[in-house]
Amino acid sequence: MGRPIGQEALIIVVVAALLIWLMPMLISSYTLTVLVIYGMLGLSLGLIWGFGGILCFGQAAFFGLGAYTYAIAAINFGESTLPMIIAIIVPALFAAALGAMMFYGRLTDVYLGVITLVVTLILFKFVNSTAGPQYVIGNARLGGFNGIPGFQTLNVPGNPDAYIWGHAYFYVCAVALTLVFLLVTWLLRSSFGRIAIGIRENETRMRLMGYDVAARKTVLFAIGGAIAGLAGALFANWGEIVTPGLFSLGQSAEIIIWCIVGGLGTRFGPILGAAGLAYLKFMLGQQSLIDNTLITGLILVLFVLFLPRGLVPAITSLWQLSFGRARRRSQRSNRRRARHG
Repeated sequence: MGRPIGQEALIIVVVAALLIWLMPMLISSYTLTVLVIYGMLGLSLGLIWGFGGILCFGQAAFFGLGAYTYAIAAINFGESTLPMIIAIIVPALFAAALGAMMFYGRLTDVYLGVITLVVTLILFKFVNSTAGPQYVIGNARLGGFNGIPGFQTLNVPGNPDAYIWGHAYFYVCAVALTLVFLLVTWLLRSSFGRIAIGIRENETRMRLMGYDVAARKTVLFAIGGAIAGLAGALFANWGEIVTPGLFSLGQSAEIIIWCIVGGLGTRFGPILGAAGLAYLKFMLGQQSLIDNTLITGLILVLFVLFLPRGLVPAITSLWQLSFGRARRRSQRSNRRRARHG
């Protein structure tokens, strides 16, 4: 039996609070902010792939949609509160529509991967081709390969002149990630989450038991899209510009690598994989001797060969093995003392 959900939520909040307090002492808040955002993006794929069994090569599509939706809405509304909400809703609806088409069509995993990849590449190609003056949504020009700069960044709700940036913005992103993590925890502990895991393990059996597999996979896919959209909106505020690179194939591949390295089927694994690899990429970016892509590819190969389950499951297994041995030694010692006592 696992911990009660209330106890688990309390542990999550305490650990998150300690990390939010300690990490700025080690890494600059500007860098930490993007690591937190990438952690949220990794968690969005970890949810639908690791627990739903849906391999999506298009998580970058929802990430980019969230970022572009926020930028366009912020230019038109002149503040950030409503654009943040819209930036979550639009990718969620897009994911729901795409998911319904794929899951009710009973496409296999290979075709799911191909379709999500193609959709991402189509969005990338389209956004790159919107450089002309005719590509305008309200007051916002899409800008083509130059992207959209100069939009309203995050502000205190109701006060567009009170910007949230620096340390304060890091705290906002960290709290948002904590809330998303709690949401994912609650979802997986609910009957919906348990059925989703059952579908991942044996979809045919769950269908024969009377569950609407397509509907549940569509909802889970939409939730993953919403989380990725939120991460995209937060990234847009962090970078203060959105570009077509958010939809790129490289971005999609990185998200998948984060989940594999961190550990599929875990909640913390994709976050750790995203933050760790993104920080490594940031550190490698300060030198020109070694290519970043080469290092990332080497890390992926090493993990696939030697730690196929990922970092977090490997650490958990090692901990349980060490703790189990210590406990068995303690039990044997207690039995000896009891016999000779």
